[in-house]
Amino acid sequence: MSFLLRRLVTTSLALGLAQLPPVSLADTPDQELIRQQEREKAQRERLEALPALRLPPPETGGGADWPADETPCFPIHTVRLDGEQAERFRRALAAIGDPAGRCLGALGIAAAARRVQQAIASDGYVTTRVLVGAQHLDTGILTLTVLPGRLRAIRDETASRLRPAHRNAIPVRPGDLLNLRDIEQGLENLKRVPSTEAALRIEPAEQPGISDLVLSGNEAFPYRLTLSADDGGSRSTGRYQGTVTLSIDNLLTLSDLFYFSTGRSLGGDGGPRHGTRNSAVHYSLPFGYWLLGANASDYDYFQTVASPVPGRVYRGNSRNAQLSLSRVLLRSAERKTTLALRGWRRQSSNHVDDNAMASQRRRTAGWELSLGQRVHLAGSLLEGTLTWRRGTGAFNALPAPGQRLGEEDARGGFLRADLGLTLPFSWPGQRWRYAGTLRGQWSDVALTPQDRFAIGGRYSVRGFDGELSLTGERGWLIRNELGLSPGGGSQELYLGLDHGRVGGPSARRLLGRELSGAVIGWRGGSSRLNWDLFAGWPLRKPTGFRTARTTGGFSINSSF
Repeated sequence: MSFLLRRLVTTSLALGLAQLPPVSLADTPDQELIRQQEREKAQRERLEALPALRLPPPETGGGADWPADETPCFPIHTVRLDGEQAERFRRALAAIGDPAGRCLGALGIAAAARRVQQAIASDGYVTTRVLVGAQHLDTGILTLTVLPGRLRAIRDETASRLRPAHRNAIPVRPGDLLNLRDIEQGLENLKRVPSTEAALRIEPAEQPGISDLVLSGNEAFPYRLTLSADDGGSRSTGRYQGTVTLSIDNLLTLSDLFYFSTGRSLGGDGGPRHGTRNSAVHYSLPFGYWLLGANASDYDYFQTVASPVPGRVYRGNSRNAQLSLSRVLLRSAERKTTLALRGWRRQSSNHVDDNAMASQRRRTAGWELSLGQRVHLAGSLLEGTLTWRRGTGAFNALPAPGQRLGEEDARGGFLRADLGLTLPFSWPGQRWRYAGTLRGQWSDVALTPQDRFAIGGRYSVRGFDGELSLTGERGWLIRNELGLSPGGGSQELYLGLDHGRVGGPSARRLLGRELSGAVIGWRGGSSRLNWDLFAGWPLRKPTGFRTARTTGGFSINSSF
């Protein structure tokens, strides 16, 4: 009897809340959870950013041009490469071109060896040498000998706390071929911890082709406290948000990163009538070209709603957990390719006072596979990620509330793509930067609200206050930003122009499908303080889509 009574009360409350004006709940819970999801993603990108290191190629010197009319010379029709590991480096012979009909003397043979040497070095094998031994050139065959460059040892000249870190951070061991790409990866792993400064240099050993890697650097105080504040919340649960983050670098002396953050609404825009609380924890550990990471977060919000019963409180909770494993598949002087596999679990619930709303209870789980590419092109940086995400029945996942009606599918799959271009340039005598972002999502099934593509707000199409957004199973957006750094300093004035569109089964219920907006702002930073101040305006929106005519915003964080 008590169970039936509770269900009756819950159903009555849900129906009563459904009759309230739309502004009273701000599309709770979907809009609130989407907003928090975007905030968590932005926080993770800031706290877990990986350095992008490119070591300068070694000086190869000149002498690789073919001499003209060299005498004496010998007609050469074949060039061979022998020696230890010769098969690995054989493709470097392409740097010589077709030798048929070429007449080479001493200078020409030296030029051929240098060309092969430079090709091998461009692949990262900077200590591998190409030698010219005794020849029988009357046969028309030139034989070049490769002497592989190997690592003898890693010598540590750092403070004692860093010494164990290189065991898992640097993906090369004594006896391995020494490659510049391995050194870059090792430095990225060491420097991913913000309090660590590290450098690696190559020193030749006594034996030809043998070298040592010398690790130097130091570590600052590994505990960091970061205070953050912004106005990215909603009017219904608290616009002003604050976060405190404690980071511990090198917790296990393995170049590992740990942080715990907790935050809440700061008040000042509604008092105790509404509020939010959130927390997040992260840990990640590199192993050479592998990176293992784990994340968990918790989010609560509440608001006092207008209803026949005074003081009625609507509250919601969301919990998320994710485990990820990534691997750098390819690394060259210009590009880096990474494959990542993630498993996730997400659950949310909503209550009116102490009565659970069964129709809004969700528990989902799934996996995603992503392929990332980073390309350096003539001073610019192009980054892209392609991700396939799908829900499963793991961890006692529940069907979506609207799954029987075909309105949503918690186990549906979707494809998401992200592409970003950063192009710095000078004109006229000032430092400028163009940053372009293109995002898209595609699915042929109805998705749950948190999996849909959302536009409208500071994290997607700027110029909108974020109180409402357009969502759909399919969609795309483009963000364009032009920045000027006066005097080449650390501050930047920027102007942005964004546009987005959504579609799919759920988009049929929307007021429209497209948003366009503009933003102007000022950002800057130092070792202790970073800020971003901006104002935006909607340029295009559907009739009836409520948003502020002008949206101002800020975010600020300080580290100690």
